[in-house]
Amino acid sequence: MKLIIGNKNYSSWSMRPWVLMKAMEIPFEEQALRFDFSPDSAFYKATRAVAPTGKVPVLVDDGLAIWDSLAIVEYLAELYPDLGIWPADRTRRARARTVCAEMHSGFGALRSQCPMNIDADLRTVGPQLLARHEGLRADLARMGELWTDTLQACGGPFLFGTFSAADAFFAPVVMRVTRYGLPLPPLAQAYAERLEATPAVQDWVAAALAEKDFLDFEEPYRDVSGPVPVVKSVI
Repeated sequence: MKLIIGNKNYSSWSMRPWVLMKAMEIPFEEQALRFDFSPDSAFYKATRAVAPTGKVPVLVDDGLAIWDSLAIVEYLAELYPDLGIWPADRTRRARARTVCAEMHSGFGALRSQCPMNIDADLRTVGPQLLARHEGLRADLARMGELWTDTLQACGGPFLFGTFSAADAFFAPVVMRVTRYGLPLPPLAQAYAERLEATPAVQDWVAAALAEKDFLDFEEPYRDVSGPVPVVKSVI
C-alpha cells in the first residue's frame, strides 16, 4: 500500500491515517507531496493522477484509491479486522465512529482559527484568538467535554481504552492545543499529553520539525522576513 500525504507540518488530514497505520504497524510506502495549490502544480498532477479530488490523504492499494480519511480508516479496519482499529465492543465502536464523524464534519472555528502548524510556537496567539472568537471558545469547550466524557466512560488511557482510530483522528487537535496554548479540563489535558507522547505521533512530529518548509499561505500568524520565522500581530 502507498499513502499519499502533504506537508507533515501543516497537513492535519494526512496525519490521521499515517499515525494510525504507524501505531498499528501496518506496512505502507509513503509518498509526501509539497503543498502547492496553483492550478498546474506538481501537487495537483500527482494527486489527480490517482484521485479526482486533488486532495490528500490518498491510500492506494493494488490500484484501488481511497481518498478520504474516514474511508481510509474503514478500509483498513476491514483489511485488518484483528488490529483493533475500531473498539471490539459494539457500543464503544459506535461511539468511536460517532466522535470521529463529529471531528470530520465539525469544529470549523478550531480548524480555521488554529490551523495545524507543528513547527510554530503560537502560545501567545492562542489566548488572543480565544478572547476574540466565540466559535473557537465553543469548539474548545466541546472538545474538552467530548474527551472528558469518553475517558470517564471507558476508563482510558486512550479514548476507548486502547489506541484506536479515534485517537489517530484527534492527534492533529492535540497539535493545535499544544502549539496554540489552548486550555483544557484536567482529564482532557492529561489525555492530550499521553497522545502526543505515543511513538507514532512523535515520529510524525519529528518529521514535521525536520521539514523546514515555510509556506506563506499556511502561515496566518508568522512571517519569515528575517532569518527565522516570527509571530505577527493578531488582527
